[in-house]
Amino acid sequence: MLMTDDELQAAIMDFLLREGRWGANYFPVDTLTRWFAKKAGDGRRVRKCLKKLINMGYLLPHKKGDTVSLNSSRRQDIDRFIKGHMPK
Repeated sequence: MLMTDDELQAAIMDFLLREGRWGANYFPVDTLTRWFAKKAGDGRRVRKCLKKLINMGYLLPHKKGDTVSLNSSRRQDIDRFIKGHMPK
């Protein structure tokens, strides 16, 4: 079963949280897209969710958008979003 957009966004942020990717410790977008495309169905949907998370301020783009990290100033909001939207 495919994940909803909110579940996918929560899963992406949960992955980055477990990896400790805050602030200047960033992760490549291509790798995230490839890994989560298996759960989401396609990479375009993953990129759309990443862009939405950046626009909401949960993720910070680095290196002209080729890498992302979690926004450390929104730590509590990120934790609440993950807990409220993670798939069971």
